Amino acid sequence: MIDQKVKRCGWVTNDPLYIDYHDNEWGIAQYDSLKLFEKICLEGQQAGLSWITVLKKRQEYRRCFFDFNPEKIVQLTEEDIELFMENKGLIRNRLKLNSIIKNAQAYLLMQKNNEDFSQFIWSFVGGKPMINHYKDKSEVPVSTELSDQMSKALKKRGFSFVGSTICYAFMQSMGLINDHFDDCFKKGY
Repeated sequence: MIDQKVKRCGWVTNDPLYIDYHDNEWGIAQYDSLKLFEKICLEGQQAGLSWITVLKKRQEYRRCFFDFNPEKIVQLTEEDIELFMENKGLIRNRLKLNSIIKNAQAYLLMQKNNEDFSQFIWSFVGGKPMINHYKDKSEVPVSTELSDQMSKALKKRGFSFVGSTICYAFMQSMGLINDHFDDCFKKGY
């Protein structure tokens, strides 16, 4: 049962899925390379949409993209993308769907070059979460110099749908940046 009296960040709705995401995932430091890879791909699917839209489709993305296993993703074909374009459980945008394959290729190239994805991602914040202090969502930036740097570095390595705004949302969600509001019960985690 979800305690509605608990103080959460102001962007959280009453949707139980969203509350669970906020309470158990968003902003918790994640160092697992494959989980970071999944999230950067999903953040790219969000472009122009609300996160709850992607969150509601996340299980279907996991099913279609082999739980975000890059080795399997790179084997997907144009025929697979055509099938995905008919799947109402996904965001049916060809560029976004193809970006997951492109990102898997970039991820595997980093591995081939002995570049650990988690170490690369966490290098932007010196390996530990940065803690910001905000009281209201109007204070929270949509991008920063750090997210600009991450975006450029990811694009240089061949990733797509990794603009600065997407990178900032990624950094928040994966706990690189703790942007829980100061009065949120998750701020100290």
